[in-house]
Amino acid sequence: MNDVPGFAAVAPGGLKAPPPLLEVEQLTVHFTLAKKSFLTQRPASVLQAVSDVSFVLAPGETLALVGESGCGKTTLARALVGLYPPTGGGIRFKGAEVTTMSTAEKKRVRCEIQMIFQDPYESLNPRLPVSDVITEPLRIHGLGTRRERAERARELIAQVGLPVDALNRYPHQFSGGQRQRIAIARALGPKPALMVSDEPLSALDVSIQSQILNLLADLREREHLSLLFISHDLAVVHHLADRIAVMYLGRIVEIGPRTDLYATPSHPYSQALIEAIPRIGQGRRSRGRVIRGDLPSPLAPPPGCAFHPRCPKAQDICRSEAPVLAAAPGRPLQFAACHFKD
Repeated sequence: MNDVPGFAAVAPGGLKAPPPLLEVEQLTVHFTLAKKSFLTQRPASVLQAVSDVSFVLAPGETLALVGESGCGKTTLARALVGLYPPTGGGIRFKGAEVTTMSTAEKKRVRCEIQMIFQDPYESLNPRLPVSDVITEPLRIHGLGTRRERAERARELIAQVGLPVDALNRYPHQFSGGQRQRIAIARALGPKPALMVSDEPLSALDVSIQSQILNLLADLREREHLSLLFISHDLAVVHHLADRIAVMYLGRIVEIGPRTDLYATPSHPYSQALIEAIPRIGQGRRSRGRVIRGDLPSPLAPPPGCAFHPRCPKAQDICRSEAPVLAAAPGRPLQFAACHFKD
């Protein structure tokens, strides 16, 4: 796996790095929207949601996945937890290939990979009290007795900062931030090794976002979790992520350590996102460069580099040849898919 972006065979200090917890290699997820038929004679439409995505995630590491809405972040997350079947590529968890596992084996893996969904209003069953919401994954996976599951629910609800009597209430009786805490408690129930968080802050008020962000950071340290944190806001992930992957139109265009990517972004898209982060003391005239145009349709992605219609550095080679994700000059752990990253 040394050729997978972001993988380091040697840890800081010269020690051998632990094996990756999650390895994603050339993962592709496409959807067929319309098939050619005898009556319509329309060609099949293929939505290229995720294409050739590769990365690794180490035990206890937080990788932030950022990009515009519609770039494929949620599709990638759902493919990792088994909600969408991959069209191609591989997913290895603790060294085992997940895509070729039997149904029973996949169920055991799903116990160790849990997901926090974007909208807490839709991700919780309104017919169940909170106690059943939290213990349902434990019951499905056959973990513990009824008494042990009830005790685990009391432990989890306190861990996410809610009173124990919240277990007897229903999801509609809570605010958005409280519902997201309940969703986090449910995900923590089976004691997962990996938590996939799909924009868990976007449906919340700004005043609540920092509380949930701090809660996730505390739980990561306390439970020794690996975290894949999805967001469209680079400013949000600055204090949480160890590494950042920037996604554009279904592909990772840059990935690297957080400090390197913020200080010296290599891809023009990453540069524009970094410059768009609001900074205290700067007026509206200092907003940085603007990404012009709209995100192309994944039904018909542009040839060559997908970003070239909006890129200020685009040349003829960008319109005809897709760049390869490769190490940036002088930065062996920072990879970018750009012909002019140097």
